[in-house]
Amino acid sequence: MKIFFINPPYKAQYGKFSRESRSPAVTKSGALYYPLWLIYAAAYCEKKEYEIEFLDAPARPMDWAESLKYIEEHGDKTKLFVLDTSTPSISNDIEFGEKLKKKYPEAFVFLVGTHPSSTVEETMEQGMLIDGIARKEYDYTVFHLAEALRTGADLSTVRGISYRNNGVIIHNPDAEYIEDLDTIPYAAEFIHKHLNYKDYFFAAAHYPEIQIFTGRGCPSRCNFCVYPQTMHGHKYRLRTPENVVGEFEYIAEHFPDVQEVVIEDDTFTANKKRVMDICSLLIEKKLNKRLKWLCNARVNLDLETMKAMKKAGCRLIIPGIESGNQQILNNIKKGTTLEQIDRYVKNAKKAGLLIHACYMVGNKGETKETMENTLKLALHLNTDTAQFFPLIPYPGTEAYDWARENGYIKAGYDHYCKENGTHNCVLELPGLSSKEMVDFCDEARRRYYMRPSYFAHRLAVGFRDPSDLKRSLKAFGRLKKYL
Repeated sequence: MKIFFINPPYKAQYGKFSRESRSPAVTKSGALYYPLWLIYAAAYCEKKEYEIEFLDAPARPMDWAESLKYIEEHGDKTKLFVLDTSTPSISNDIEFGEKLKKKYPEAFVFLVGTHPSSTVEETMEQGMLIDGIARKEYDYTVFHLAEALRTGADLSTVRGISYRNNGVIIHNPDAEYIEDLDTIPYAAEFIHKHLNYKDYFFAAAHYPEIQIFTGRGCPSRCNFCVYPQTMHGHKYRLRTPENVVGEFEYIAEHFPDVQEVVIEDDTFTANKKRVMDICSLLIEKKLNKRLKWLCNARVNLDLETMKAMKKAGCRLIIPGIESGNQQILNNIKKGTTLEQIDRYVKNAKKAGLLIHACYMVGNKGETKETMENTLKLALHLNTDTAQFFPLIPYPGTEAYDWARENGYIKAGYDHYCKENGTHNCVLELPGLSSKEMVDFCDEARRRYYMRPSYFAHRLAVGFRDPSDLKRSLKAFGRLKKYL
């Protein structure tokens, strides 16, 4: 029995649609994330000795016709199709799944991802030919579903799925979260076997890069963040330091030209002791001399840990600063203060770490004045790079519930991206239109990156690190038409 994992094509003529970004779109920087959650599920099923096929259509890139031809050529014996999805592409993804069902009526077509996990009934009513949906994280779920299909067991035994039974949608009990994450194979090993790592690009990282997760879940309660609320929960479950560093060793050995490891955990630095243990092992094995790495790091990170991370090869940290207004931070349950943010940036500069700062507008209480507070803070902090985006309210999050209940969402899922695949704003707030928020982000981006002092900074960093200059020029080349 074969399981076919598919990251479906989506408007390939517009560029590479990054479905597993936290805000899926064709990005202005040209970033394309690895479909990591799909990779982990496929790797686990392969470990359990299932024959698998894997198609990442946006990475190739392939359009619908090319994708269907590839599936036809490689899909013999397939009994289970597993399709990744996202909110902006959900209509496209359902339609592609239904086309597969018509072509392979004996196969089970299964949707995974944050969107169907949060909108089960809605999604299955929209896609009447879709057989089932995985709720929350699905590595074990896909395997158990495959086992049931292979053996003819009743699907009611498979936890974590919703499925059709004689036209009725059945919701089985939730699956337990995976506690022993060391049982999941390395993403890097699967990438080496099945994908071309040079197809992927992360604007903040040196190219080429490999993305991995070292843990799942996030203890923070930010009301907009989609993965903890829809997939992995708020308990930070961890791979052991030895397992994480083992994957670094694998990357160093099997990807001789990879420059950087991108750690995609929502907050890699949530457990200080584990971070320090990982850093010690990286230094002990001299991997800090071979691989640079970056991670998401909350603004409560202390100087001691920053220095240890820098010594262990960390080059850059990514904080969600979000707003320059304390009341806005309180409204979105960020759990941080402006004083913390200022101290964090100063400490990172002392430690020699670069910062990619993330800012957003359109949250509860946002006004033109609070948006200016955010831009003023960004210019004051003067981090290495910065991004500015309107809030995108995804189903399953508190932010979505707030926006929907107040009538602030003025367009459907198909409008979460513009016709060209880039991010769109679907919010209309009291006294603040979607156009005003988009215009502000465009202007903030322009004012941030077009400063003479910023050009001087980037050149200085580039002279110290030629690969960083190459990365910056590549990202700027894609971004300049939006500035």
